[in-house]
Amino acid sequence: MEAVPFDSTIAFLREGYPFISSRCDALGTDLFTSRLALRPITFIRGAEAAEIFYAHDRFTRVGALPPPAQHLLQDAGSVHALDGGAHRHRKAAFLSLVAPEAMARLGDLFEVQWHAAAQQWQGQRRVVLHEQAREILTRTACAWAGVPLPEHLVERRTREFGLMIDNAARFGPPNWYARARRKATDRWAAGIIEDLRSGELTAPEGTAVHLFAQHRDLDGELLDPEVAAVELLNILRPTVAVARFIVFAAVALEEHPQWRAAFAAGDESDLEAFVHEVRRYYPFFPAVPGRARKAFEWRGHRFAPGNWVMLDLYGTCHDARLWENPHSFAPERFRGWSWEEHPWSLIAQGAGRHGEDHRCPGEWSTVELLKRATRLLVTTDFQVPVQDLSIPLDHFPALPKSGFVLTRS
Repeated sequence: MEAVPFDSTIAFLREGYPFISSRCDALGTDLFTSRLALRPITFIRGAEAAEIFYAHDRFTRVGALPPPAQHLLQDAGSVHALDGGAHRHRKAAFLSLVAPEAMARLGDLFEVQWHAAAQQWQGQRRVVLHEQAREILTRTACAWAGVPLPEHLVERRTREFGLMIDNAARFGPPNWYARARRKATDRWAAGIIEDLRSGELTAPEGTAVHLFAQHRDLDGELLDPEVAAVELLNILRPTVAVARFIVFAAVALEEHPQWRAAFAAGDESDLEAFVHEVRRYYPFFPAVPGRARKAFEWRGHRFAPGNWVMLDLYGTCHDARLWENPHSFAPERFRGWSWEEHPWSLIAQGAGRHGEDHRCPGEWSTVELLKRATRLLVTTDFQVPVQDLSIPLDHFPALPKSGFVLTRS
């Protein structure tokens, strides 16, 4: 049986996504303790662990993320930093944005932006899909959210959102630079909120920017402009992060051409299953941290208030007890599958039920965007040259080394 090091920081960074599950397999358990950056931590894995982590208010994310990541992915005052009624009230605002008609509108805007970008690609011999998808999604997210985005700011905002995503798990100068750039993004978003409240700008009702400009907390007070700006960015940045899933979908279509052929022929009976398998199979974020809110016991381990815990997302999505041949790409496994029936297994973007637990409302937009992107990828008039599509699992968040290059002959 493999021993757990006193401090797992180096091993976690060296091994990456499989670190937690490999230790669990070696130890024959779904729970083990160690340290990260000398701080005591309990690692947990599996569907039961996901239910323990997300249900019954046993854990909070307040104070769980290290500051370098927290400042880039959540920031002070956001829905992620709230508990109880305050969290549910704020999350209800997010859920109000993801009705089916809103998702259809998001998908339509994405297609418009994709086709506009594809026109620009006509004059290029080579494009990198990840870079292009980020810009397309930045334009799409802002248009959908009701955020004005002048053409001269597109490249800047795309880069700032990318820096937040790419550097959340890094330390030192790259993270410091991303956080400095984030401050400028925060000021931009707060300025939009203030201009809406003063009447200098208008935005359609039902858009994210209108919602957060007018949203009131449980005490009936408008959110501070800075907090409203943070929540607006919590819509925009995750939408841009879907670029990684789009690249993974492209990799899947290239490495499993039978799915490209089926979709190109108009057979979309397994399109949603394909999208779910992309989200399950490919590495997005490796794990999610939390802190115990109260004392309880699970699997013989006593959790005390304040204990730091990390749930293995990647390992649970590759758990052989939940998924047959988990390291094979097999969309057919999701035929007839639903979140409601299986709330604790596909947890790449959180677990539980959207209205009750901490499952991310952004899953609906991710699925919609990936379905649209898959359709577009199989009809895009570009070739996929020989390139390095390997995905290093010791880099957070992961991406194929080439970024997925498309060329025109």
